[in-house]
Amino acid sequence: MEDPVAPGAGSSSANSNGNGGGKGKQAAPKGREAFRSQRRESEGSVDCPTLEFEYGDADGHAAELSELYSYTENLEFTTNRRCFEEDFKTQVQGKEWLELEEDAQKAYVMGLLDRLEVVSRERRLKVARAVLYLAQGTFGECDSEVDVLHWSRYNCFLLYQMGTFSAFLELLHMEIDNSQACSSALRKPAISIADSTELRVLLSVMYLLVENIRLERETDSCRWRTARETFRTELSFSMHNEEPFALLLFSMVTKFCSGLAPHFPIKKVLLLLWKVVMFTLGGFEHLQVLKVQKRAELGLPPLAEDSIQVVKSMRAASPPSYTLDLGESQLAPPPSKLRGRRGSRRQLLTKQDSLDIYNERDLFKTEEPATEEEEDSAGDGERTLDGELDLLEQDPLVPPPPSQTSLSAERVAFPKGLPWAPKVRQKDIEHFLEMSRNKFIGFTLGQDTDTLVGLPRPIHESVKTLKQHKYISIADVQIKNEEDLEKCPMSLGEEVVPETPCEILYQGMLYSLPQYMIALLKILLAAAPTSKAKTDSINILADVLPEEMPITVLQSMKLGIDVNRHKEIIVKSISALLLLLLKHFKLNHIYQFEYVSQHLVFANCIPLILKFFNQNILSYITAKNSISVLDYPCCTIQDLPELTTESLEAGDNNQFCWRNLFSCINLLRLLNKLTKWKHSRTMMLVVFKSAPILKRALKVKQAMLQLYVLKLLKIQTKYLGRQWRKSNMKTMSAIYQKVRHRMNDDWAYGNDIDARPWDFQAEECTLRANIEAFNSRRQVKGNEEKAEASLAGRNQRNRKWTSSAQPPC
Repeated sequence: MEDPVAPGAGSSSANSNGNGGGKGKQAAPKGREAFRSQRRESEGSVDCPTLEFEYGDADGHAAELSELYSYTENLEFTTNRRCFEEDFKTQVQGKEWLELEEDAQKAYVMGLLDRLEVVSRERRLKVARAVLYLAQGTFGECDSEVDVLHWSRYNCFLLYQMGTFSAFLELLHMEIDNSQACSSALRKPAISIADSTELRVLLSVMYLLVENIRLERETDSCRWRTARETFRTELSFSMHNEEPFALLLFSMVTKFCSGLAPHFPIKKVLLLLWKVVMFTLGGFEHLQVLKVQKRAELGLPPLAEDSIQVVKSMRAASPPSYTLDLGESQLAPPPSKLRGRRGSRRQLLTKQDSLDIYNERDLFKTEEPATEEEEDSAGDGERTLDGELDLLEQDPLVPPPPSQTSLSAERVAFPKGLPWAPKVRQKDIEHFLEMSRNKFIGFTLGQDTDTLVGLPRPIHESVKTLKQHKYISIADVQIKNEEDLEKCPMSLGEEVVPETPCEILYQGMLYSLPQYMIALLKILLAAAPTSKAKTDSINILADVLPEEMPITVLQSMKLGIDVNRHKEIIVKSISALLLLLLKHFKLNHIYQFEYVSQHLVFANCIPLILKFFNQNILSYITAKNSISVLDYPCCTIQDLPELTTESLEAGDNNQFCWRNLFSCINLLRLLNKLTKWKHSRTMMLVVFKSAPILKRALKVKQAMLQLYVLKLLKIQTKYLGRQWRKSNMKTMSAIYQKVRHRMNDDWAYGNDIDARPWDFQAEECTLRANIEAFNSRRQVKGNEEKAEASLAGRNQRNRKWTSSAQPPC
């Protein structure tokens, strides 16, 4: 039996030739309108206002505290309050906590810590809940959210000064080593929030201490400032033969991913790990200060600009609009027929004239449509990504929907001049002189950039201009020092390595760093919105699922929002943690950064991030997976209203979700860090067909996100071919306007000496050999000493508990 579509298809193709051409032209608009309508329904409107987003180390203080708790845990606020009030009444008569003098408060906290050392697990939990209630701000005695946050911060400083963190650290070690809880969780078919009660209470107290003490305010007293620096030192360095606190949390992450402890509340572990790294090493602004200081120490010239301030002053460009070009591309003849026409030259000149006025129009307003070749490549890239990450859900690429904009392009006033000062590497000057000498003299002088004899005057001027913009990075100096130490180890002597918090963290992570990176990426894969549930994937919902599953539609909707919010917070914490680690390690030593980067690349971090962006990013950024009345501290002050379907669907009134936009920018920055100046990794972006995926992210009107998307597109334009560059001239113009220029960088033309595919394998192997030489020379001895100290501390702790009358249960 014949296919019923075949005759219609055949007649349509017949009508498109000869005398039937008119009917074909009439049928095209109808098909185009149907395609537009279908795309509108599938992806929704692309109208996106400029997002007023201020990038920083973290969100607001209240938001960061509220993300610690899932909505399933809200009932435990009342439990914590009851445990505190029962204990407080037995110790203090006729007064409330806020009515006590500071000395009386300290005496009560000391009593609480003493009662933590009981053998009974149930009694320890009640006392720990009472401490948690204090850290949460004694909300039962407060009248507003501001009061709760104020007293939470006050109580956390008080608790830390009385030694609460050290006491809870001991309890955390006990819970991590509790084999009974691990085996019980492994036997259960479904793990719920009840299996991690003790761990959640301990981690919540420690997170509140870190987050409240980390926050700096001008009104802080000298005593609080001193306590903050003492706490930072305690977390950064090995105290009492113990490993740094961040390493303990990293070990919890790997133990969770190995399946030995599926009951660990992984969201709380990751949030605490991120905040500990930020507190001990410093945030993004502190990184900029450290960079300026280090350049001064190495005798390098100061930075031409503050990158953070430059990005903040940039304006977002309009997202792509496909309305006009879609129709033109469908009706336009192929290029092969266009060449033979009489008016082809006139059409090309007209097209060139239209490109010359891009400064007066939005950069993406009339972006060219995706060609058939690009759509095919997008499909191939999707299949390639699924091959690399088979746990992820296949989400086929859909071309962006048409916009309902009018024919008149919206004009934008761009700032005069380019935002970034151009940079030139020493390598660029050497390549330029090598080509010039070969052309005019016939021989080269190696790395000599000063001898210009025999070269014409314009070459002299060019070299002068290049040297004026020459930029020597800290990494260049560090690599040169490593080469000198390898060549002359005896004459230069032993290198003095300062014991900074970053250096100590790297030494502690070195032996298990591959496992740490793989574990973080596994959790990120499980939390990605494009992933689908599989039997062999990690269960990251142990600390959000209730004991009894919902039985009503309303309860199911609330749990669904809670689960989505839970995953978003995990993505946020992992992306921020990885970015902070890479930036600090790069500043500390370039080979530490390269070591972490290589293991991320080996663990398929690049296709994982691309798969994350292979979704409707605009919908992800504007998602409203939050219930404001259930967020801390709001839920502790007022009685919870009766939730309805409308109130759950409404979400909050924010224009976008801060954490999701923050996560997207972090992942783009992470991808930039991994691929910058690495041709083999840039080719991975090309092989995985990342160009259409990244182009769709430009629909989000946020300057910082667009900047890092354009950077990723810039480094691969030379590999995408002339046709892609011709079809995406507005994107090329945006790259020219927003991304830093590198003189002699032929990114727009495809002429690159370093882009030889046969050198890619050698490039990674050489880098790996340099990293191994660096680690073996600097780190082995230090790590042996750290391992011995850690083992001694663990043995000492075990002897302490085994000497008790009864072992802790």
